[in-house]
Amino acid sequence: MFVEADGGSRGNPGIAGSGALVRNEAGQILATKATPLGKASNNVAEYTGLIEGLRLARDLDSQAFVEVKLDSKLVVEQMSGRWKIKHEDMKRLAAEASTILPPTQVRYTWIPRKDNGDADALSNEAMDASAAGTEWDPSRSRIRPVG
Repeated sequence: MFVEADGGSRGNPGIAGSGALVRNEAGQILATKATPLGKASNNVAEYTGLIEGLRLARDLDSQAFVEVKLDSKLVVEQMSGRWKIKHEDMKRLAAEASTILPPTQVRYTWIPRKDNGDADALSNEAMDASAAGTEWDPSRSRIRPVG
């Protein structure tokens, strides 16, 4: 199973949102989530996307091996244990992410931003909803699960 996640803020901190999706090995999208965050930093939004993506994967199959693909080098390196986490918000979010699935079931991979378009689109939908003060409406999303 593959999780693709992204987060962003318009201003840092600013209007923020995150997006996440789960794909099967055939590349079909199985689940999506966009989370409006109000005002937050880009890093908080990136970590929120990761958390929501891991939750989606766990809810689909708690025994699956999950490859998480992110365009945030910071989150990939921190969650892989190669970089220290200094900021308290990041420590809290990383700890939360690490409890969703056993670490032995998760691998983190950095991908170029151009290869993370669907998660980026969901993140932008979340930021639009955040700016409008509304919830994200999955029925209006351009990124949809199969079925």
